[in-house]
Amino acid sequence: MTVKCSIVNLPYGGAKGGICINPRKYSAREIESLTRQYAIRLAKKNSIGASVDVPGPDVGTSEREMSWMKSTYQAYYGQNDINADAVTTGKYLNQGGISGRPESTGLGVFTCAKQLLNHPVIAKNLKVVPGLQGKTIIIQGFGNVGYWASKYFTEEGAKLVGVA
Repeated sequence: MTVKCSIVNLPYGGAKGGICINPRKYSAREIESLTRQYAIRLAKKNSIGASVDVPGPDVGTSEREMSWMKSTYQAYYGQNDINADAVTTGKYLNQGGISGRPESTGLGVFTCAKQLLNHPVIAKNLKVVPGLQGKTIIIQGFGNVGYWASKYFTEEGAKLVGVA
């Protein structure tokens, strides 16, 4: 994520943070409360914002949590931040999210690998035939990123032989 985003000068990727809980032990209302408190604490430390750090969904989170964080940030700090709508990525479409977000990270993984393997010098240095056709792949994890990456790789002719 850090490499992909730095190439196009986006302030995303690299940092991870969260709340260490087992979400199965909490109600949706309790998770909402924890998520909103987390957003407030990040904002108080100037650790969230469109030009500071932009959280996105990861393990155990989705559009729901990103929308909660956005609305909380807007309620408390939006009057001072013209870019408050951009405080999170991966939020619901009706909250300013974008189409294609769920598959975008897997697509990015696929696109980077495809570009590298299609580059003749890199393929030669790796001692492989250029392209993805016929290559075997193993995906680590089969959540959102792994699912979409494997879909794009196999559509390009790669063979998925394992999921770790």
